[in-house]
Amino acid sequence: MNSTPTQNKLLRTIRTLLFILIGFAVLLLLFPQFKAFWLPINTEPRAVTARGTLSDTERTNIEIFRQASPSVVYITTLTDTVNLWTRDITRIPRGTGSGFIWDRYGHIITNYHVLERASEIRIHLSDQRTFRAVLVGASPDHDIAVLRIPLVSNMPAPLPIGTSSDLQVGQMMYAIGNPFGLDQTLTTGVVSALNRSLYNDNGSKINGLIQTDAAINPGNSGGPLLDSAGRLVGINTAIYSPSGVYAGIGFAVPVDTVNRVVPKLIAKGHYKRPQLGILIDEELNKAITDKLGIKGVAIIDIKEGSPAQRAGLHSMKKLKNEGMDVGDIILSIDDQRVNNTRSLLDTLEKYYSGDHVKLTYLRDHEKRSITITLD
Repeated sequence: MNSTPTQNKLLRTIRTLLFILIGFAVLLLLFPQFKAFWLPINTEPRAVTARGTLSDTERTNIEIFRQASPSVVYITTLTDTVNLWTRDITRIPRGTGSGFIWDRYGHIITNYHVLERASEIRIHLSDQRTFRAVLVGASPDHDIAVLRIPLVSNMPAPLPIGTSSDLQVGQMMYAIGNPFGLDQTLTTGVVSALNRSLYNDNGSKINGLIQTDAAINPGNSGGPLLDSAGRLVGINTAIYSPSGVYAGIGFAVPVDTVNRVVPKLIAKGHYKRPQLGILIDEELNKAITDKLGIKGVAIIDIKEGSPAQRAGLHSMKKLKNEGMDVGDIILSIDDQRVNNTRSLLDTLEKYYSGDHVKLTYLRDHEKRSITITLD
């Protein structure tokens, strides 16, 4: 039986539709995302995927910030300007910084450079309460200052004190502060190096600094550097950066220095470095000790009425034949080796004015010892 043209056309149509359906099925099978063009859009929130437990590092970070952040304060300073025509005094914002609660008596620690030349200092606690602070004392040579605010209820707890003497490169470090005015900011890193030195704006050198790669930016100055136990181990004080912002190298005053200087600032308003009363010179000392083949610190000169003079120590002096008498060379203090001028200053920093120390020195190739009272 012969098919009619109508039947042939119908068969062709059916075959075409069948091929289309098969092709569409293959597309859905091989390319599931193709379904999205045909399925209705889902406007409901997506189901949340369970994250599981936090890692040990995350839990440590969270706990350190939770415990320490209430003790970190935001510092703003203002300065007075005088209109030369009207003689009116206007108080304008000068800068911002960070600090932290030291004790239950309202004392707050920060960097001296945060407050320098400020007419008014305001402290903002983490709960948004604001107080006017007074300067109790400062040691510009250490870049440390102590402020005090009124005793108020619900004062945040002081930060627990750690030690910086046993820090090791690679230890985790946590910095909390107010970079660029962004209060209560936590950054993390490690101890990158120890015993770094930097010059202050006043020309003095701060020794024994902790170097860290925890992000420190303008506004972090004066804030705490913490270890993984949440203990204070330093005060964030400076950065090394060609651009003035974080470049991976920050510095902190070690807490052992802070814990020695701050009590004196609270008690007396100033800190006096313990002194022998001698003049030393780094370059001249190196030339002398290298020539003699020894390690120590040559006494270049002695101040009148100083502990060194009272103890009978000898300084360099010119001889009649145009030569030089080297004088005494300090070898150790309380059996702590003194190899150069820096180590002498670092060793003296561990003592207080009035302390008695045993000084071992070399005179005419003979080793001697004497007890001396630091000034």
